[in-house]
Amino acid sequence: MGDSFRSTPRSADVRTIDAGARAESLAAEFLIARGLVIVTRNFRTRLGEIDVIARERETLVFVEVRKRRSDAYGGAAASITGAKRARLIATAQMYLATLRREPPCRFDAVLIDGATPPQIEWQRDIFAVD
Repeated sequence: MGDSFRSTPRSADVRTIDAGARAESLAAEFLIARGLVIVTRNFRTRLGEIDVIARERETLVFVEVRKRRSDAYGGAAASITGAKRARLIATAQMYLATLRREPPCRFDAVLIDGATPPQIEWQRDIFAVD
């Protein structure tokens, strides 16, 4: 009788979502242990999503969390493409528009490579915004 509609995610989709949520939680804990204060997680707009927004002293930090099981395709850092950077910047601008004053900002990445134990790398100021 026509096209079927699947209302529940496939099990592979659920595993990906669960792995992403675990990676974001691990990244948030990692940042907290290094003195950052988590402002919000999973800030979403029609333009994109920022995984973690944190504060380090007076600086607002927009954090992209990337998890890769292996380096086969360049690892976690290589997965932050130009298009992804553009979406991060646009989403950050929408977040900043909600604030009374714009604080100093930067974009960081928490890269999680490997399955067990996870190897975590924190890259600060991963790109500049003109």
